[in-house]
Amino acid sequence: MHSENNSIKKIVIVGGGTAGWMTAAALSNALQQGCHIRLIESEQIGTVGVGEATIPPIRLFNQSLGIDENDFIRATQGSFKLGIEFINWGKQNHSYFHPFGSYGRQFDLVSLHHHWLQAKAVGKAGSFDQYSMAWVAAQQGRFAPPVPDPRHVLSTHDYAYHFDAGLYARYLRQYAEAKGVLRIEGKISVVKQNPVSGFIEAVQLDNGQLVEGELFIDCSGFRGLLIEDTLKTGYQDWSHWLPCNRAWAVPSERGDFTPYTKSTAHAAGWQWRIPLQHRTGNGHVFSNHFMSEQQAQDILLQNLNAKALAEPRMLQFVTGRRNLFWNKNVVAIGLASGFLEPLESTSIHLIQAGIAKLLALFPDKDFDPLLTQEYNRVAIREIENIRDFIILHYKLTERDDSELWRYCAAMPVPDSLHYRIEQFKRQGRLIPGEMDLFGNTSWLAVHIGQFNTPQKTDAVLAYRSIEGAERLAKLSQAMQAAALSLPTHQQYIDKYCKAAPL
Repeated sequence: MHSENNSIKKIVIVGGGTAGWMTAAALSNALQQGCHIRLIESEQIGTVGVGEATIPPIRLFNQSLGIDENDFIRATQGSFKLGIEFINWGKQNHSYFHPFGSYGRQFDLVSLHHHWLQAKAVGKAGSFDQYSMAWVAAQQGRFAPPVPDPRHVLSTHDYAYHFDAGLYARYLRQYAEAKGVLRIEGKISVVKQNPVSGFIEAVQLDNGQLVEGELFIDCSGFRGLLIEDTLKTGYQDWSHWLPCNRAWAVPSERGDFTPYTKSTAHAAGWQWRIPLQHRTGNGHVFSNHFMSEQQAQDILLQNLNAKALAEPRMLQFVTGRRNLFWNKNVVAIGLASGFLEPLESTSIHLIQAGIAKLLALFPDKDFDPLLTQEYNRVAIREIENIRDFIILHYKLTERDDSELWRYCAAMPVPDSLHYRIEQFKRQGRLIPGEMDLFGNTSWLAVHIGQFNTPQKTDAVLAYRSIEGAERLAKLSQAMQAAALSLPTHQQYIDKYCKAAPL
């Protein structure tokens, strides 16, 4: 049994930003009484704050806090996201869409993509994107949440958000402070460890203030003040698979207000475009081994679709993860735990996943090593599956116009990913991994969108008289008609969640 006096009473979160305030909000909501949560952040240090696109699980996070969607969208100058359009990835002048939701609806034991492959082979099917409700709506610039009726084609899409990460952190700060979280302004100068166990007992600020804690959450960004500087946890570098190591980020005036994110591949990386209500977020992720910083900045500025609102800022990173996410009494969340480039908008999701695991495996003062072990096992599996999915985009390219793409097409990939690529190439089989964030729809989008076309279809198709091509044609017509019934992205926002001008 848990005795009252063995439960953790003092939690210290080191660092604010999205990671710190998401953690503070979730912990203050879950641990409702008898726990003091303090968050230390410094106005001087600032946050990375480029993460403005998300994936659908963010909706569950907000719902778990009791946050009203429209209120949140207004407060963060947010917009809606039905998926990501990938331009020039598989080859130049070609694009495909990674939709949220599913492709159509299963009408047979044999998966829809096998029926599509068969129909496509005889010229009876359009592009695979056409069978995704998210893309049909996105392409027309329309948006509404899915309907609850599972028989309706408008129940097959899903959605996430674009928002200003700085405004989201501010919104969650108000939420957390209202639930009793205490914010402390200051910079940490000394970390005090127990001489025997190595556990962290307190941190001391520049002004001499001592902040004691029993559980410490490291949200100090790439630096990893506790997990790395103090505990020397170590880092696994994945840049041989994910060579991009820099990003220029710049906001611009509002351009196209698409209900989706755009990712456009360039010679040594790719550019993001994220529409918010008050501006557009842009960035160019690149590898300085294949392009100079100046060239990369020029490419970004030349490819904006509206006037830049500030000077570009540069971020440097090394893709990879800490050897442990939870070490002693420190749990690293957000960039402190590792970094995957923003290609599939997973940064905020990894914060959310870290918090969810911490609440599921919450310790008492004994810090049972089995909890830590399970947390690390699951966290490592989860980030490695996401890593494989991101590598897939680089590996499956037919581009040979520049050094980066030739390198990526030729590079050996992790065995776990090689197996999945081969299974799909041979017979169109999707092999889900344990703790897979990205499901079949996502893997299908990239395999098919980047020309990993199966050599054979499902053998069970031979025993079918179903005319798959007719089913697909009907599905496509139903989606086109349904999309026309939806409001535009702008109309939906104007009606429900228009933000006040900043």
